[in-house]
Amino acid sequence: MPYTVPTGQAGAAAPSTLRQELQSRLDTLADVHRVPGAQLFVDTGAETFSLHTGVADAATRAPLIPETAVPLGSLTKPYTAALVLLLADDGDLDLDEPVADHLPELRGLPRVSVRHLLSHTGGLPTGPDSDTASATGGARYLASLSTPDQALFPPGSDFSYSNAGYVAAGRLVESVTGMPWHEAVRALLLEPLGTVPAFLGDTTAARPLATGHTVNTATGQVRPVRQNLAPLEAPAGALLAGAADLAALGHALAGRSDALPPAVAKEMRRGERAARPGTLADGWGLGVALYRRGGRVWYGHDGNAQGTSCHLRAEPESGAVVAFTANAGAGTALWRDLAADLEHVTGLRVPAAAAPAPDRGRPLAPPAACLGTYRNGGTPYRVTAGDDGAAALSVDGDLPLPLVCYADLSYDLVDPATGRREPGGRFHRDPVSRRVERIQVSGRTARRTDDG
Repeated sequence: MPYTVPTGQAGAAAPSTLRQELQSRLDTLADVHRVPGAQLFVDTGAETFSLHTGVADAATRAPLIPETAVPLGSLTKPYTAALVLLLADDGDLDLDEPVADHLPELRGLPRVSVRHLLSHTGGLPTGPDSDTASATGGARYLASLSTPDQALFPPGSDFSYSNAGYVAAGRLVESVTGMPWHEAVRALLLEPLGTVPAFLGDTTAARPLATGHTVNTATGQVRPVRQNLAPLEAPAGALLAGAADLAALGHALAGRSDALPPAVAKEMRRGERAARPGTLADGWGLGVALYRRGGRVWYGHDGNAQGTSCHLRAEPESGAVVAFTANAGAGTALWRDLAADLEHVTGLRVPAAAAPAPDRGRPLAPPAACLGTYRNGGTPYRVTAGDDGAAALSVDGDLPLPLVCYADLSYDLVDPATGRREPGGRFHRDPVSRRVERIQVSGRTARRTDDG
C-alpha cells in the first residue's frame, strides 16, 4: 500500500508566486550548503506549503520526496515525552512521582521524578556513546548512571540535556504499557497522527527512507554516513519521519489535533522553572523547547543524528507550524538561513535557535575559580588559562577552544579559524559557598571534579 501524506497536512491551494519563492530559496540554500536533500512544511495559520528538493541518498540518487522519512535524531524525544504524558492523562502514572517507583534501576536517585526526566532537570548525565551503550542492557545502563556520585545537581534545581533521561522515559513507557517502546509509540501516537512508522535499522518500512550525509572538507565530496544508535537508546533518537509528519506533531502540540488531548499539549508546553537550557533554547517544557520571539512563544525541538538535521516549531496563538528536515549535518546552517528567509517571504518570525544574548558588557578574563576540570558521566571538560591569561575549553580531550567570559559568568567560544564568537554556556556558583561548581556547555552541565 503506497504511503500518503497525513490527512489534512497536504499543501492547500496557495498563491503560486509565494510557493515558487519558497521553493527557490530551498533549492538555492540546499545547493549553497551542499545538502543532498531537504523537506520544508510551512503552515502560516492561513496557508500551507509542502516542499522538497534533492535526493534521499547521494549514492543511489533516489529522489527525496514528501513521503521520504529522514532520521530525526533527538526530535524523537518529543514523541516519547508525549507518550508519557498520554499515560499520565489516563491515570497510569503521576508526573511528580519518583521514577524509581516504576524502574528499580533508578533507586540510587530516589528524588528524580517523571517530570524531571522529561524536562532534563533530573541531574542525570547524558550517558555513554552508542557503541558503549550497545554492550549493555537498559537496566544496567541506567543503574550505572543513577548514583549520587554521577548526579550533576539535585533534581529540579538545574538543566542538563540527557539522552539517558529519555532511555529511562522509554523504559517507563514499557513498564506501564507492557509493550516495547516501538509498539507503544506506533499505536498510541504515530497512528493517531497519521504517521507511517519508520525506525533506525528498520528493513521493512512501508515508506521511502533517507540516509544521512557528510561533506569531506578537503574534497567537497558528499558521502552517505551510517547511522549508529544503540537499541536501548531508541526512545531518545530512533524515529524517522518527514516534514509533514513533524508538522502533524506540531499541530498537536499547538492544541489543534485530536492526537493529543488539549490538557496534554498544554502540559508539554508549560515551561519548567529550573529548566535553563542556555544556548539550546529560551526555556524547556516536558519534551519540548521554548523559543521566545516578538512577544510570542514557539515550541519545538531540534534533532541532529549522524548526517541529518531536523527541526520543528509551532506557535499556538496563530496556529503557525514550520517543520524542516535535511539529510546532511550542514542542514543546521541551511535551517538557520531558511528561518531568516521565512520572515521576509511569509512574515513568520521563526526562531531557529535561542534568542540572542542581551548586552553582557565588556569581556573579562575568567575568574581563577572557573579554571579546572568538570565531568558529565565519562566526559571531562577542562578549562585552562595560558600565560597571557586567555582561557580555553577542551571537551573530552579535543582541541581547546578559546573562551571569552563575562561578568555574569556566561561565556562565548571562539572559532580559531575565523575569530567568530558563538554563545557557549555559563558557569554556576553555589549560592551558599559561592564556589564555581558547574559549567554548562551547549545545554549539557558538567560538575567540578577538582578542588577549584
